Amino acid sequence: MRKLMLATILLGAAAAFAAVNAAPAPAPGASATLGLDINQPIAVNADSFLADLNGETGTYTGNVIVNQGPVRLHADRVTLLAPGGRATRMEAQGHVIVDSPSGQALGDNGVYEVAEQRLRLTGNVVLTKDANVMRGNTLEVAMDTGLARMTGGGATPVAGQPPGQPQGRVQGLFVPAQRAGTPPSGTPPRP
Repeated sequence: MRKLMLATILLGAAAAFAAVNAAPAPAPGASATLGLDINQPIAVNADSFLADLNGETGTYTGNVIVNQGPVRLHADRVTLLAPGGRATRMEAQGHVIVDSPSGQALGDNGVYEVAEQRLRLTGNVVLTKDANVMRGNTLEVAMDTGLARMTGGGATPVAGQPPGQPQGRVQGLFVPAQRAGTPPSGTPPRP
């Protein structure tokens, strides 16, 4: 009976993870980091799910897609750690993509620590919003304050880095928005 209860808790915790734990209200003055609405239902799709009752973990594998409102997480594998039936950590591995109204974040791996309310993406991290792009090796986001830090990873080259650029540094490309009535550069003005 205990194992059946634990399996039910793990399955329920996987579905309720983001709603209950993953997106606290932002601190005063901070913006909603991902545009996540914790009142929205959570849908998880994967090729398979494995509950480890003794290890108190649940693992989704194979083209994992987690949706909640306008936020979508893609990964090859997502593992939920739920000791005592309470979600404490979510690990996303392989081709991690987070799409939200605030932009898109890509990385090789991601970890969300529930108690600390911290999200960490590692390995070939790319942030995009419209035509603006930032690249680095690690991104850490404090969900409670909305503060984010990106690091370049020392001497390790960043994937997609243009030749001749310093290696292992944070890089950003910011494209100014076009003002109304102003033609894009290189386009002659209309008569």
